[in-house]
Amino acid sequence: MKNLNYGIIGNCRSAALVSDTGSIDWCCLPKFDSSSVFAKLLDEEIGGSFEIITDASYTIRQHYLENTAILVTIFSNGTDAFEVNDFMPRYYKEDGSYNTPPEIIRYIRRVSGKPVFKVKYDPKLEYAAGHTITHVKNDYIVSLTNSAKFNSLFLHTNFDKQAVADGTLIELNGDGFFLLAYNEKIFEQTVNKVYLEFERTKTYWLNWSDSTTSYKRYNSQISRSAITLKLLTYDKTGAVLAAATTSLPETIGEVRNWDYRFCWIRDASMVVKVISEIGHRKQAKDYLQFIIDIIPDKDEKLQIMYGINKEKNLKEETLDHLSGYMGSKPVRTGNAAFSQRQNDIYGILMDVLPATCQL
Repeated sequence: MKNLNYGIIGNCRSAALVSDTGSIDWCCLPKFDSSSVFAKLLDEEIGGSFEIITDASYTIRQHYLENTAILVTIFSNGTDAFEVNDFMPRYYKEDGSYNTPPEIIRYIRRVSGKPVFKVKYDPKLEYAAGHTITHVKNDYIVSLTNSAKFNSLFLHTNFDKQAVADGTLIELNGDGFFLLAYNEKIFEQTVNKVYLEFERTKTYWLNWSDSTTSYKRYNSQISRSAITLKLLTYDKTGAVLAAATTSLPETIGEVRNWDYRFCWIRDASMVVKVISEIGHRKQAKDYLQFIIDIIPDKDEKLQIMYGINKEKNLKEETLDHLSGYMGSKPVRTGNAAFSQRQNDIYGILMDVLPATCQL
């Protein structure tokens, strides 16, 4: 596997990593700390991925749609071209709450000519621990696993579903889509509906970015970093994750590879302090509520880290069937560091209070 050159997409409920060739190599659904549905990042052979494949005549370029969390991958051979717009829906509902379904949308836009591509759709549910079976139905492609938890995954598309499942050539004559959902969709999915999700999500991120303080120097880098930090927040509780991944090693081939899909009080406080100072103070308020909710009882001490839903016991386990990133084993879930001590967490946590007092 090549170097870690990935874009992140998400909706503050979960996230996915998309390679610079347009392959989704990591995603956990329905939330950040759920089991993976794609984990090629941790095992190229059995981890599972969702790839867009073209022949060698196509060049591939990638960028974010400016001031959004929408990742655009462009495939072109000079005559034929198309782009893949990857995102997870996030936008306001009429009641003022957020719509953040556990879904990934790949909106395919034809740019010119008659481009052709293949799809490698290879989900491996439950960290690829069991056997995932994929069936083509009339309205969707469904993947099921025979593991003890029995999860499922649904893929809606306007392309020929059998061609998608078989990985045969698809000619793009107009715009198309893939909608990957943790839950079965009740209504028929169409290009127009998916495009509306695209526009709503784009509008949300443009409005959010407009609230970020502007700077004369390095503004684009600051804005992109702010969006990434926002993507690592969990709306439901206000938790801030250290990362969206597990088991990426500190050094290739060694065992220092931990699960970082949790909220470290020290690190999260630093993030919230910074992001509130650049215009997003509501995040500080949400995080403070998370802290209030986890304040321990009289006979307990504040832990250095918690689960995104305020879990205290983050029991660490290994997934020995996965080979690890570039062979770096073991692959871990959970993190035994929750029982460790960091004496500086209290002072750094206090730094967040001024930001919340201004709300």
